[in-house]
Amino acid sequence: MNAKKATLIGLVAILLWSLIVALIKDVSSHFGAVGGAALIYTLASIFLLVSVGWTQLRTFPKTYLIWGSILFVAYEVCLSLSIGYSDNNRQAIEVGMVNYLWPTFTMVAAIVFNQQKANLLIIPGFILSILGICWVLGGEQGFDLASMLNNIQANPLSYGLAFIGTLLWAAYCTLTARIAKGVNGITLFFILVAIVLWLKYLLMGGGAFHFDMQSSISLIFAAAAMGFGYAAWNIGILHGNVTLLAGASYFIPVLSAFFSAIILSTSLAMSFWYGAFLVCIGSILCWISTKAKAK
Repeated sequence: MNAKKATLIGLVAILLWSLIVALIKDVSSHFGAVGGAALIYTLASIFLLVSVGWTQLRTFPKTYLIWGSILFVAYEVCLSLSIGYSDNNRQAIEVGMVNYLWPTFTMVAAIVFNQQKANLLIIPGFILSILGICWVLGGEQGFDLASMLNNIQANPLSYGLAFIGTLLWAAYCTLTARIAKGVNGITLFFILVAIVLWLKYLLMGGGAFHFDMQSSISLIFAAAAMGFGYAAWNIGILHGNVTLLAGASYFIPVLSAFFSAIILSTSLAMSFWYGAFLVCIGSILCWISTKAKAK
C-alpha cells in the first residue's frame, strides 16, 4: 500500500472517531448505558476480526498482554459508560470533551515516564488544555469555576469516569509504546471489553433488548465507527504519513463537538467552542514541544 492511500485511510479513522461520542449516546438512548456499550463492542469486535484479524496469544509479550488488556479495557469501559450515563445530549458532548484531554496527559506522561524530551512549550500547552476544559464545563458563562463545579456536581459519575479514562488512556499509550514490541492486540482487547460489559449487564439484571430499524442502524454505525476507526488508524500509522496524521488527530475535539451537535441536535454556545479550540491548541503545543526538542 502506498503512503498516500494509507494516510487517507488514517484520516478516515479520525473522521470515524469524531462520530463516536454522538453515536454512543444515541445507542445508549435505545439500549441503556451498559447494554448499549456491550452491543457496540461486541459488533465492533466482529468488524475487527474481519478487518484486522486475530493475533495469536503466544506472540504477545507477557507484560503487554496483562497491562495492555487491563488499561485498554478499563479505558473503554470508562469512555462508553461516561457518555452513556450522561443526563442529556449537551452533557454527553461535554463528557466527550473531557476525554479529549488524553493527548495532553499522554505527552506529559511520556516526558515523566519515558524520558521524552520536550521544550518549554509543554507548559502553556498543558495550561491551555486545562483552561479549555474549564471553559467547556462552565456552560453559558464560559470560564466560571462556580458554574463548572455545579455542572460536575450534577453528574459526578459521568465526568469522573471521563477524567479517569483520560488518565488510563495516557497510561496505556505511554506503557505500550515500550512493551508492545510491534504486536497489535486491538482485536483481543475489544473482545475483552465486550465480555466485561456483558458481565456488568448480567449482574445488573439487564432485560431483553427491543430492536427496531432506528436503533439497529445506530448500533451498526457506532460499532463500525469504533471498530473500523481503530483498523484504519493502524493502517495509517504503519504505512502513511505519521506526522500529518498525528497533527490532524489533535483536531478531533472540535470535529467531535461539531458532529455531535448535528447528530444529537444540540445547540452549543460560543463559550463551548472557545473551550474546544483551547483544548486543541493546548494539545498541539504539547505535541510541538516534543517534536521541536527531538529535532
